[in-house]
Amino acid sequence: MDTTSDKAVLLSYLRVRRRDLLAKLDGLSEYDIRRPLVPSGTNLLGLVKHVASCELDYFGLVFGRPTRSLPWLADDAEPEADMWATAAESRESIVELHHYSARLSDATIEELPLDAVGTVPWWPTERATVTLQQILVHMCVETARHAGHADILRELLDGALGNGADDPNIAGRSGDEWAAHRARIEEAAATFR
Repeated sequence: MDTTSDKAVLLSYLRVRRRDLLAKLDGLSEYDIRRPLVPSGTNLLGLVKHVASCELDYFGLVFGRPTRSLPWLADDAEPEADMWATAAESRESIVELHHYSARLSDATIEELPLDAVGTVPWWPTERATVTLQQILVHMCVETARHAGHADILRELLDGALGNGADDPNIAGRSGDEWAAHRARIEEAAATFR
């Protein structure tokens, strides 16, 4: 595949965001990757499970490609069942699902042209007919959105920011410097109480 083509550029962005999301699990305990950190119950392993599930449906089912049936996506499944891991679901099985869905998705993306037509059965009829390009953009955005959620959850868990200590987008502040920075922001916000 030509690395400068629109398809190759979009696929490279999707691959980076997948890695970013999966990396948020690194070094954390089973409890920490599973525990809900906000009122909605959002948790790191659930985000990985959700994104992997979405990729299987969007790049598999939508384009009539081979996929895997997932019980948490069945019509009779509990709402939000794809957003958390039960005690019976291991980290390894969800990470493997993430890798499997990436392989299936990559094969669909590489084998079909950007103008290949698919049908999203859970979207309104007037929008259900889509192209591979639309779905590729949709999943880039979906994955980036959830990687951003994961960034915040990881910071809440252990203070880790961005893509690690060498991330050029994160200021290299000490704990005290971050506290002073936060205090300065709070002071500015407090003027609007």
